[in-house]
Amino acid sequence: MPNQAVADFTLPATGGVEFTLYPIRSKSLVIYFYPKDNTPGCTTEAQQFRDLYAEFRQAGSDIVGISRDSIKSHEGFKAKFTLPFSLLSDADETVCNLFGVMKQKMMYGKQVRGIERSTFVLDKKGIIRKEWRGLKADGHAEEVLAFVQTL
Repeated sequence: MPNQAVADFTLPATGGVEFTLYPIRSKSLVIYFYPKDNTPGCTTEAQQFRDLYAEFRQAGSDIVGISRDSIKSHEGFKAKFTLPFSLLSDADETVCNLFGVMKQKMMYGKQVRGIERSTFVLDKKGIIRKEWRGLKADGHAEEVLAFVQTL
């Protein structure tokens, strides 16, 4: 997917607004897909993006997190961990499918279909410049920041 343009999309976001990709043309964008609010790996990942948020902004980038959770769940998760960026709800998996992040996974010995933890960096033109798939949450935000600082 690197060097591919991303089709425009609109999803419900925290704060009672809708997020549409293409008005965001003034900065690069980090889109991270995560399996579920309030789970250990997803909490670690969100907190690390939160802790580095000012540095992402300084590098001219914004961040959004996407999962299949409801906006109500996202609002609670965002408030609980004081996340400064929007969380988007993709309940019908439209954007998850656009990025190809839905996978069959093993969870507690059962096959389940869910989001593979993945991150994409889009430049100001909406072109994917880097992607990470099937990643470990801890330390990932630092790796993404280091890449964003090279744009």
